[in-house]
Amino acid sequence: MHIRIGTRSSRLALWQAEYIQQLLQAADVTSELVLIETKGDQILDRSLAKIGSKGLFTQELEDQLRSGTIDIAVHSAKDLQSSLPADLSIIAFTERERVNDVLVSRDGSLSLTSGQAFTIGTSSTRRVAMLRHYCPHIKVVDMRGNLQTRLRKLDDGHCDALLLAYAGVHRMHYDDLIAEHLPISDFTPAVGQGSVAIEAADTLPLDKLAQVRSLTNHEPTEACLKAERAFLRRLEGGCSIPVFALATWAGEEISLTGGLISLDGADILRETFVGPPAQAEQLGHDLAEALLARGGDEILQSIREAL
Repeated sequence: MHIRIGTRSSRLALWQAEYIQQLLQAADVTSELVLIETKGDQILDRSLAKIGSKGLFTQELEDQLRSGTIDIAVHSAKDLQSSLPADLSIIAFTERERVNDVLVSRDGSLSLTSGQAFTIGTSSTRRVAMLRHYCPHIKVVDMRGNLQTRLRKLDDGHCDALLLAYAGVHRMHYDDLIAEHLPISDFTPAVGQGSVAIEAADTLPLDKLAQVRSLTNHEPTEACLKAERAFLRRLEGGCSIPVFALATWAGEEISLTGGLISLDGADILRETFVGPPAQAEQLGHDLAEALLARGGDEILQSIREAL
């Protein structure tokens, strides 16, 4: 069996695709990488919110899935839009890496809790809003580009530190630049953060689908991400909406903490629901409904009016 793997061409995206290749090789499945540039890779002079979030890092890969040029597409799970077209589906989620956001800097003494004023670069509306809420003394500048590009901008003096996902920093072997691990109790991560997702078209032969899924899917992670993605889907969240969620295992059940925050950081809603893994998607939906009833609908309306 031979699998054609579609991927973006950044170093981190290639790490993800090569990781999937390694998992497939365990059963002597051969594969090749097909590099595809997305809209999100091409447009670097505007913030994610201003470009528009739907399919920003996925549309071109999905087009190739439909055409049959590739068998599967490999994504960072947090880059996938909350609702997929009817002819496409996620067939696997890999085991999740540590989910924290981290402060990355050449100055290891920097800390968000020190009260010291400094400048952080990030392109995430979630991280910007959380910084405004928890750390109003911090100045934030928009920072687009892959990890290596952002580090160059850091070294060129555009900012003093970056706010990034631990998973990407660790996978690129930049652990020595981590100045601080941020607590998930405050800086709850984006939906899917830390996992690699595999997407396929409904035309993928069933034997290929079954083989890829059996070799790459991590069922405990899948259950958690189903809950998170159902939460995001109900809120119609995307790159431009500061929504956050994290599902973890609590004994035999899933504990899902999720919320949303206004763009200025003034208003934040967060709540936790617990339920059986078989009802993971219902759990996410119910949590979203609870937040909407508590005023989340008003926060969402104000966000969309501002974008």
